[in-house]
Amino acid sequence: MARKKRELEGFSLSFLDCICCGFGAIILLLVLTKIYEPVTIERSKNDLKLLIAKLQAELFEIRGDTVILNRDLKSAQEQISESKTKLARLKGDLTDILGQYNPEEDDSTFSAETEGELRIARQTLTEEMQRLRPNFRRTQDAPVGGVPVDSEYVIFIIDTSGSMQQDSWQKVRRKIRETLDIYPKVLGMQIMNDNGRYMFPNSAGSWMRDTPARRDLINRRMTNWQPTSVSSPVNGLKTAIRTYGNRGQKVSIYVFGDDYKGGSVEALADAVDRLNPEDADGNRSVRIHAVGFPHRFGSGRVSTEARQFSALMRELTYRNGGTFVAVTDRR
Repeated sequence: MARKKRELEGFSLSFLDCICCGFGAIILLLVLTKIYEPVTIERSKNDLKLLIAKLQAELFEIRGDTVILNRDLKSAQEQISESKTKLARLKGDLTDILGQYNPEEDDSTFSAETEGELRIARQTLTEEMQRLRPNFRRTQDAPVGGVPVDSEYVIFIIDTSGSMQQDSWQKVRRKIRETLDIYPKVLGMQIMNDNGRYMFPNSAGSWMRDTPARRDLINRRMTNWQPTSVSSPVNGLKTAIRTYGNRGQKVSIYVFGDDYKGGSVEALADAVDRLNPEDADGNRSVRIHAVGFPHRFGSGRVSTEARQFSALMRELTYRNGGTFVAVTDRR
């Protein structure tokens, strides 16, 4: 009887252990299922999307800042390059000025006696020049004969019409070179056509520096320079005088053309008088010279427009202290 009781107690304990383990396993499964349920997974996805959107916004902002910084860097580099160019130009100007005003060593060796001899020689030369002046006659084949060369600034106004391009363009280029040759060095130059169109538009309103490179560039640009023209220097003259006159500078204008198709010669001459008036000494701020070309001059048939050009240029140059030269060389 005692043996049966012990067997029953052992069976009861084993059964209870199994039941407890089973309940523990069920509870563990419930806990794990709770962690990975759909609501939790969806919330995690939303959090990740928000994080990605935030990071993308920061990336776009960084890219925008990079573009702005690159633009500012490029602008700063351009300003540095421009400043370097200006500095080099100023250094060149300073060198030219120092070269002009740097006294030669030999100048200090002139004695008072030598200086007196030079003054006497200069006075004698002046008297001789005055004596010979009445007999002086300008040669007709001079490049720009009889033209005063006291100007510091030179402006060319070129008729770019079809007749000039076809018949006289090579001679025009040659006469421009010859005119510049009588000015070894000027403080500034400018070139435009009879309508007031600048050969170098970027220089409009200012003076171009006189350098060998600039003179060569003008000659090369003349080869294919063909802005619209109406065969009348009216607009070119008005533009040149209004822009560059009355600055207290010695300016010479050279008008190159073959005919004039404008209005009254007298009316235009009076208009130029108003733009370029005389001062108390009878001088004008701008001299006006003119050169006429051979296919209209020096032949048996001279058109009315060519005669008008000659009459206009004679009157303008006479009133404004200049010279009119009619080129009769047809070569």
